[in-house]
Amino acid sequence: MITPVIVDDALLRALSAEARDSARGRMNHNLHVMDDAAHRLLNATEPRTYVQPHRHLSPPRCETLSILSGRGAVVCFDDHGAITKVALLGDAGGVRVIELPAGCWHTLVSLKSGTVWFEVKEGPYVPPAAEDRAAWAPAESDPVASAWLVRLRTSIDTAEATRPR
Repeated sequence: MITPVIVDDALLRALSAEARDSARGRMNHNLHVMDDAAHRLLNATEPRTYVQPHRHLSPPRCETLSILSGRGAVVCFDDHGAITKVALLGDAGGVRVIELPAGCWHTLVSLKSGTVWFEVKEGPYVPPAAEDRAAWAPAESDPVASAWLVRLRTSIDTAEATRPR
C-alpha cells in the first residue's frame, strides 16, 4: 500500500521539541530516502543554533527553502564573507520561498523558537566538500561561533528595521 506523507502541526511541534533538546539546537526529519533524486526535509532550528555558511557547488545544486512555522532569515554572502542579501521568512510576512543557486554562500538563522524550515535540493546526499564550507566563518564547533551568530543577528535586525511594511 502506498501512503502519503503528512506534515501537520503535531509533527512540527514534536520536531521542534527534539531541536530544543538537542545539543546543536536543531533536528532534521527527512521526507526522502538518501538515494532519492530530490531531497525533501524538515529542519527544525532554535535561535541558539549556528549553521556555518556554506554553498552547494561540489557537486552544483540549488536549494529551495521555506518556513512552515516560526521565523528565520537566510543570509547570503560573497566569496569574501560580506553579506549580500538578508531574506526574512516566516510569520509576519516577508519572503515565502527562497531558491539559492548552486554556489551561493548562505546560512540559516532561526529568529524564533519553534522555527521549522522546509528544504528541497537535489540528491543523493553528498557530504560538503571542504571548499564548500566558508573558510572566512567559524566552524560550528569553534568557540567564537556564538559571537559570529550575534554579528549575523545585528545584520538581520538592520534588514528587518529597514524592510518596507
